[in-house]
Amino acid sequence: MASSVTQTVTVVSPHGLHARPSHAIVAMVSRVDAKVTLQFDGREADGRSILSVMSLGAVHGAEVVLKGEGADAEEVMQRLVDFFEAGFEENV
Repeated sequence: MASSVTQTVTVVSPHGLHARPSHAIVAMVSRVDAKVTLQFDGREADGRSILSVMSLGAVHGAEVVLKGEGADAEEVMQRLVDFFEAGFEENV
């Protein structure tokens, strides 16, 4: 059953949303049956495009809206929320 999920997350990493976490996001989204978009500061990024995600320019403290649609939307959205909350799993 397809579902639609929207979550707002905060970029807690002091380095912002840079190349490594962007790659991890794309990897998570590419493995599931869901369309995910990220929105920040009036811009929208396709969760399957590293260039699109990096181009958001989301810095430390930024509020990013995640939107997921599809059979695996709830699962991937929870993983993405956890990833953002963990500071992209970076040991700073």
